[in-house]
Amino acid sequence: MSKILVIDDDVDMCLLLKRFLTKNGYEVTLAHNGKKALDELENAEPNLVLCDFRLEDIDGKELLIKIKERYPRTPVIIVTGYSDIKVAVDVMKLGAYDYVTKPLFPDEILLSIKSALQKSSAKQENVATVIMPEDDSKNSTKSKTITSGQYIFSDSPEFKNILKQIDLVSPTNYSILIYGESGSGKEAIAQEIHKRSKRKDMPFVAIDCGALSKELAGSELFGHEKGSFTGALNQKIGNFEIANGGTIFLDEVANLSYDVQVALLRVVQERKMRRIGGNKDIDLDVRIIIASNERLLDAAKKGKFREDLYHRFNEFSIEVPPLRDRKYDMMIFAKHFLKLTNDELSKNIKGFSPEVEAIFKTYVWPGNLRELKNVVKRATLLCDTEYIMPTVLPFEITNFSKLQFGETSEEATSNIQVKQPDPVPATATYTSPVIPEPVFTKQLEINEHSLKGASIDAEYEMIVEALRKANYNKSKAAKILNVDRKTLYNKMKQYKQFNSDL
Repeated sequence: MSKILVIDDDVDMCLLLKRFLTKNGYEVTLAHNGKKALDELENAEPNLVLCDFRLEDIDGKELLIKIKERYPRTPVIIVTGYSDIKVAVDVMKLGAYDYVTKPLFPDEILLSIKSALQKSSAKQENVATVIMPEDDSKNSTKSKTITSGQYIFSDSPEFKNILKQIDLVSPTNYSILIYGESGSGKEAIAQEIHKRSKRKDMPFVAIDCGALSKELAGSELFGHEKGSFTGALNQKIGNFEIANGGTIFLDEVANLSYDVQVALLRVVQERKMRRIGGNKDIDLDVRIIIASNERLLDAAKKGKFREDLYHRFNEFSIEVPPLRDRKYDMMIFAKHFLKLTNDELSKNIKGFSPEVEAIFKTYVWPGNLRELKNVVKRATLLCDTEYIMPTVLPFEITNFSKLQFGETSEEATSNIQVKQPDPVPATATYTSPVIPEPVFTKQLEINEHSLKGASIDAEYEMIVEALRKANYNKSKAAKILNVDRKTLYNKMKQYKQFNSDL
């Protein structure tokens, strides 16, 4: 259960918020002044702070600064009865997650709280380490700390290329499209572009479009006027206004509804917007960076995304490779997350055993960096030895091959290679030079030119291809093949009788 600290000198408001948030599954602690709030922060260790901007004993900005200095990972939502764009921009620059006005709209405050908690759990610290070559020696590196998400830019060829692209595009005002799987670090790259741009002293506002409901997406992005719709009890300043002069990052932009995409097209074309229910245009000077885990041109052909909006956004694009394609970077990330978790838990785990490194390099990491970080945190917590061993890793990772393809434990262990994967037999239809994937073979006691054999070959290859596309997630593969999960299991068992490796 997430803990929320509510700070407000209005006792009735505190009690009202406590009752409402408790009903929605949160544990709530109250503080009626700034001094009490700072004490409760240490005692209650809340996951989120809901703070009134005007308190009797301390200014909201001053309290926000103290909270972020002591607890930089704790998201803070500022609440006030005054709708002031300057205040909104100021508190966002000081590190507030969001800014809402009284009277509070229940759906609005719940959405903000849920979004803040989700983002906080996904990214506990806003720190990145850049590892780049110091000279021409292969073994010589230097580290530099930057504030662009818990992320590492290594000296691998892939990331040297990304850094070159960031350096090239950052000084411009181009709109940027970042492609990458969920958890691969798209927001961190957007932050780094903002940091290296002329807008670095202005707000950087990140929005997860996938977390916005269709009803509130327009209000969150563009704001609304009082009385513009049921529940709009006060004027709300949208995220585009808050980001004015700076950068706005729209993650998973394909999730926005058609109506919101139309409004977004006007923003991109004319650099103007209008609050919902408003009759006055607001000039915007904001750089737009968007991200997606699916090809927007493909989404446009399916009618999910406006093609004209895609072409407006696609002034420059950056491709972020998934973790499974970055074997060179994997252990750099893992050691970085281990160091952070050691500091957090006051432990001194020295590193990873060779067996664990081999498992990490064999696993396909569908959750990318987010999954790797969580696995390292869990393993560090459970570890009682100097090095992290396979016994403290999740079952689905240590038994990946067995779970996905029905191998025995001995066969799964034998597939783990510390240096290079076993060569792929020539009988396999699909091979990968990077990811050591389980190999499918068929030894059928039939004429190789028979119709039955051809049918089995075609079906077999379709299953392999679907599994590859789904990162060996059988539920997703079944959807790709347009069959239920049970049917896919039965087909895989059918091939298993012809294949000792399957």
